[in-house]
Amino acid sequence: MSPWFSQDVGIDLGTERTRIATPEEVLLEEATLAVLAYEDDVPRIVASGAEAEAMLGRVPEGLEVVRPLQRGVVAYYEITEALLRYLLRKAGVASWLFRPRVMVTVPHGATSVEQRAVYEAVLRAGAREAYLIPTPLAAAIGGDLPIHTPAGSTVVCIGAGTTQAAVMAMYGVVGAETLRKGGADLNEAIIQYVRKKYGVVLGHSTAETVKRKIGSALPPEEEQSIEVQGQHQVTGLPRPVTLVTSEIVEAIHDVLKEMAGAIQRVMEKSPPELVSDIIDRGIALCGGTALLRGLDRFLTKELGVPVYVMDNPLQAAALGAARAVALYPRIKRHLPRVM
Repeated sequence: MSPWFSQDVGIDLGTERTRIATPEEVLLEEATLAVLAYEDDVPRIVASGAEAEAMLGRVPEGLEVVRPLQRGVVAYYEITEALLRYLLRKAGVASWLFRPRVMVTVPHGATSVEQRAVYEAVLRAGAREAYLIPTPLAAAIGGDLPIHTPAGSTVVCIGAGTTQAAVMAMYGVVGAETLRKGGADLNEAIIQYVRKKYGVVLGHSTAETVKRKIGSALPPEEEQSIEVQGQHQVTGLPRPVTLVTSEIVEAIHDVLKEMAGAIQRVMEKSPPELVSDIIDRGIALCGGTALLRGLDRFLTKELGVPVYVMDNPLQAAALGAARAVALYPRIKRHLPRVM
């Protein structure tokens, strides 16, 4: 059958963003969001993806913005299915006539119920065949790491809802751990810090902007500042707040320490021979939170092992999932089995 009729597609299904890719390129990246309207208590999706993201925090009464995935796993099955169907068709890889083979990422350590929910949602959304792959394994393939060799390679994927660390060799995961904390928890830490220090409540999108523009994992050589608008928690009126980088470093420090602890536990459980490989090769970072300033240097300091950011940290998992379809005969024994 020609590739036109049997396209291989990878989906990096994230808490905040979903990416759809072929083995060569990312076709689509959109927010993992849906806007619901309720008619006689029955929800109906009125906006998805980028359209829903534009409405975040601005919907009138009667509408609700929903994240169908929480901590990397399906929280609202029917909404997830509808969102995936919409995104697959928007990417131009699925229709009533053409149904692709799809490899979709799931957090390492997801339960059998969580895995089945993703598997069935992808099939019902328009896939001809569906396979699941742990996110770190997909990212390693997408980042061209030599995981086909006996030497160990280590990947840490830090998304919005999870931090996943894994040591891999011979296409398999030797040791891994998933911490159900990620970039969204850094945003929440910023919100709590500003509320306690200034008595001002920030929205999550504002906290994300602060993190992206002046956030850092380590004290800066030169302070950066940003002025944002929040809501005074007593009066309820708008109030501007000026924040500097050193405050953000303080705000997110504890969450970053938890992430470092999860990575350290994986290293402690790894065989000594693979630990030696980790030290020689370093640890590869991917995911949106990998772009936080100084995170690689912070983790290097905490772990005593070189840490670096992949060349394509945002796209690695989606590209790797797509490429893994062709590798399925070699890697199938290392993939989650849906019971």
